[in-house]
Amino acid sequence: MELLSILLQATGTGLNVLGAALGVGFAVLGAGWGIGKIGTSAMEGIARQPEAAGDIRMNMIISAALIEGVALFAVVVCGFIL
Repeated sequence: MELLSILLQATGTGLNVLGAALGVGFAVLGAGWGIGKIGTSAMEGIARQPEAAGDIRMNMIISAALIEGVALFAVVVCGFIL
């Protein structure tokens, strides 16, 4: 930890920039993983019940949009730290 703080002081940045970068990274990775899980589950559901494809697809799109909105909010909040 001592070496990290020395390196951050030498480059003129603080731990807040590192925290913001980690926050953005985790937000994007989490959103990608979540949307991937939704897509996987939706495709499995459609394969099991093809007649419910329209309802499943609509719910998948709404859920993915909500996750993407939360991820965008997290990126914006982390951007304010910079």
